[in-house]
Amino acid sequence: MICDNLRHIRDRIHKAALAAGRDPKSIRLVAVSKHIAPETISTAMSCGQLLFGENYLQEAQKKIALLGQTASWHFIGGLQSNKAKLVVELFDMVETVDRLKTARALNTHAERINKKLDILVQVNIGKEPQKSGVFPENIIEFIKELNTLQSLRVQGLMAIPPYSPDPETTRSHFARLRELGTRCRKAGMFHSDERCELSMGMSGDFETAIEEGATIVRVGTAIFGPRYHTETEHP
Repeated sequence: MICDNLRHIRDRIHKAALAAGRDPKSIRLVAVSKHIAPETISTAMSCGQLLFGENYLQEAQKKIALLGQTASWHFIGGLQSNKAKLVVELFDMVETVDRLKTARALNTHAERINKKLDILVQVNIGKEPQKSGVFPENIIEFIKELNTLQSLRVQGLMAIPPYSPDPETTRSHFARLRELGTRCRKAGMFHSDERCELSMGMSGDFETAIEEGATIVRVGTAIFGPRYHTETEHP
């Protein structure tokens, strides 16, 4: 079943990219594996899925210890600066950087182990008071500060738009993030002048996100089935 779900999702990604005039290879699928047993993740790995997103550090630590370093791991949950050391050690990318204190802690620990850590800046694209993220109007100044931290590489932006069961409702938020990313890239804010990673789109709306420029889509429920509801992954 997991393999069938992954094939179906990859096919939908492929078709959405082609319909938008984009190269399907430019889009990465992050399988959101929070609350998913290591055995099930191992099944997904056997089906060729080697990029996973975890929200909770202690849970992820156990899984990564069991599954080894065969896969690549993105941290996509809320991050506290006192957890930065473990995050740096375990993850290849942190998608949820939105505070300088946390960024400085990540940088300190990355520097100690001579690691260049890829990060995305989380944008509160809908300006929702209950959500984390930098407001769009503050992004460029925030990234300027991040770029003084030599062990962090700002690769792009991430957002969780206001939830709606209708993907078209979120389209304007995806478009806004794409425009913001383009503005930041042209201003030389990212590690690469040629590419801006945009992590946006989940199980219910990733095709719309791809149409609006997503380079990373975070899909959990459509791969692994229903589980606990959180703001990072909707049913």
